[in-house]
Amino acid sequence: MENIVFSNKNISIALQNDAGSITTLLNSAYRGESSKQGWTTEAHLIAGEVRTDDQNVLDVMQQPNSVILKYKDDNDQIIGCVNLQKHGGRIYLGMFSVSPSLQGGGIGRQLLKAAEEYTLQMQCHSIYMTVISVRKELIDWYKRNGYADTGERKPFAEDDLTGKHLQSLEFMVLEKELAHN
Repeated sequence: MENIVFSNKNISIALQNDAGSITTLLNSAYRGESSKQGWTTEAHLIAGEVRTDDQNVLDVMQQPNSVILKYKDDNDQIIGCVNLQKHGGRIYLGMFSVSPSLQGGGIGRQLLKAAEEYTLQMQCHSIYMTVISVRKELIDWYKRNGYADTGERKPFAEDDLTGKHLQSLEFMVLEKELAHN
């Protein structure tokens, strides 16, 4: 993994000691009042303040073929992240977040570009993700960035960590094919 190169100097592979900062970022971007500053909030769909916890983030980091990319600002604070997991010739993209107060400033696009750079360097041909199907604005943003609805849907079951669903939810699978140069 150490020979993965990103065109953006603010982006690198997160280390285990980054887990707490990543947990705080993910929870602030998806749950509770702070998430409502940004447009990626799920607070209107899922109750509670918790999207994940430190142990879950560490577990994801320690999975084989899994990395979390971090985007650090000039003050060395983690303000964006994305988890990438290699599954055969494809990369699964998850835990994608940008600090709510900084959303809309291009950090998300830069993280998507880094995800594509990683995917190609890992000799994979596509990136796929699951998005809550009622998140039209978010899905439209991904489509503008080259992702397409595969037509596949997956159940979104409640668990003891991520909060009570305020309505019935399912995931839509989006995918982007990448061209190797």
